Amino acid sequence: MWEIPGVREFPVFLLSAAMLAVTPGQDTLYVLGRALAQGRKAGVISVAGILSGALVHLLAGAGGLSALLAASPSAFTVVKWAGGAYLIYLGLRMLPGGGKGEVVETGGNTRASALWRQGFITNVLNPKVALFCLAFIPQFIVPGATHTVPVFLFLGICFFVIGGLWLLLVVAFAAAIGGKLEGGWNVALNRVAGVLFIGLGLRLLFQHL
Repeated sequence: MWEIPGVREFPVFLLSAAMLAVTPGQDTLYVLGRALAQGRKAGVISVAGILSGALVHLLAGAGGLSALLAASPSAFTVVKWAGGAYLIYLGLRMLPGGGKGEVVETGGNTRASALWRQGFITNVLNPKVALFCLAFIPQFIVPGATHTVPVFLFLGICFFVIGGLWLLLVVAFAAAIGGKLEGGWNVALNRVAGVLFIGLGLRLLFQHL
C-alpha cells in the first residue's frame, strides 16, 4: 500500500511532514496575521500565494538551482535580506499611516491579486525554504533510484499539500476569531498583523541557520 517506486519510508515522510507543518513558522504566522486582520478570503488567497512560491522552490530544487543558492553565501544573504525587507515593508503598510488601504480597501481582482502576490513573494524570498527542500526531501528518496527528479517533485508536492491544509485550518481559526470583533478591534488587529510581519522580517534578517 505504501510502496512507491523510488520512495522509502513514505509513512514516516507523511508523519514528519505533518509534524513540520504544524510547527509555527513564517508561513503559519503570516497567514494567521492576514486572516485575523482581513478575514477568511484574504487568508485563503495568501495561502494560495505561499503555495505558489513553494512550487517555485520545489522546481528550483529539482533543477539544481537551490543547490547553487546553498553553495553561495552571498546569494543566500541577498535573498534573505530581500525577503526580510519585504516583510517589514508589508508590516509598515498595515500600521497607521502606512498605506494599508491599497490592499485592505481596494475591491475585486486588484485586492485579490495583491494578496496573492504578497504571499508569493514572501515565500519565494525565504531562502530557508529552498534549503529545507534540499535537506529534507532527499532523505526519503531511495539511494541510486532512477528518475529521481519525478520522485523529488512527488514528495515535495505531498509535503506542500499537507502544509497547505494546515494553513487553511489556521485561516479558518483566525478568521472565526477576527470575524467576531468589530469596530476599533479591526484597527487593532491590523496593527497586530503589522507588528507581526515586521517581527517576521527582522527574524529572517538576523536569524542564523
